[in-house]
Amino acid sequence: MYDMTARQRALDLYASGLTFSQVSRATGISRFSIRQWASRAAPSPRMTIECPARDSRLDPSRPQADYAYLLGLYLGDGCISEGRRRVFALRIACCDAWPGLILECERAISAVMPHNRVSRVHAPGCTSVVSTSKHWPCLFPQHGPGPKHLRPIRLTPWQQEIVDAHPWEFLRGLIHSDGCRITNWTTRTVGGVKKRYEYPRYFFTNTSTDIIDLFTATLNAVGVQWKPASRSNGAFNISIARKDSVALMDAHIGPKY
Repeated sequence: MYDMTARQRALDLYASGLTFSQVSRATGISRFSIRQWASRAAPSPRMTIECPARDSRLDPSRPQADYAYLLGLYLGDGCISEGRRRVFALRIACCDAWPGLILECERAISAVMPHNRVSRVHAPGCTSVVSTSKHWPCLFPQHGPGPKHLRPIRLTPWQQEIVDAHPWEFLRGLIHSDGCRITNWTTRTVGGVKKRYEYPRYFFTNTSTDIIDLFTATLNAVGVQWKPASRSNGAFNISIARKDSVALMDAHIGPKY
């Protein structure tokens, strides 16, 4: 991928009277690319877009809150796979039981990568929201071979700055992917009579200790109290059940929809 400065210099050289071969030797850009650019009145935005995560920061034109939410979705239920010509596909798996989540996922991807098409791939009970770009590994440097729980997951400094600035959006993405809000119940004996009590509770489940640490550290930063719950199938469970903490989560996150 060439940035706009390189493209414009090649076109200016061609416009000055040099041949495609001469421009190619002067710039190191292939004749095929120069010929394609010269045949267009204006390159399409999708082809000329520069990396949105360069110079160790997110491009200021990309909304940080939407990126924080998408980062949470990616760490929970997302993956990046490489296709032909080093074009990468971001896939976020969403349960069909929550159509609002699918719409929110599409909206966040479109906000972060506005020039790239977003599509849906359907499977029984599940819809994957998919978008292709050469730059997804730049936006999510946590990408790597194998499952996330088998490799280190660390945020870069620029990602951590975004999470620090938008912790609730990051938590919302994590809860929408690997979390839930449920109604728990218990019984208590009052005056000799056993009574049933119901109360809301948030859970977050993941098999990566690093992702669990990112989740709980962000909870600590916003003042939400949590505790580890029993493990199941090798996964770690985090429970949020205290009334004031649940109320705080409800105010900023709420149940999936």
